[in-house]
Amino acid sequence: MNTAHAMIDRNLMADRPHSLRERMRQAAIRLDLRMRALAETPERGAATAEYAVVLVAATGFAAVLVSLLKSDTVRTLLTNIVQNALQVG
Repeated sequence: MNTAHAMIDRNLMADRPHSLRERMRQAAIRLDLRMRALAETPERGAATAEYAVVLVAATGFAAVLVSLLKSDTVRTLLTNIVQNALQVG
């Protein structure tokens, strides 16, 4: 009985490297496909993130401009510039 089991085990071991090799090859192919898919995906999200950063920066810049234009010093300066321009003509 031991001899029969040993022969079966040897036959299984002879088939195993081929099937193991095939499974490893298929796993490598799947991994390659997955890595290619992942490499493409973040670029789509990166563009959206870049737009978000630009919008936040533009909003901050607009807020600074509004606060500067509302100040009395800048308002007086702009009023004087407009009045001088109108007087020349």
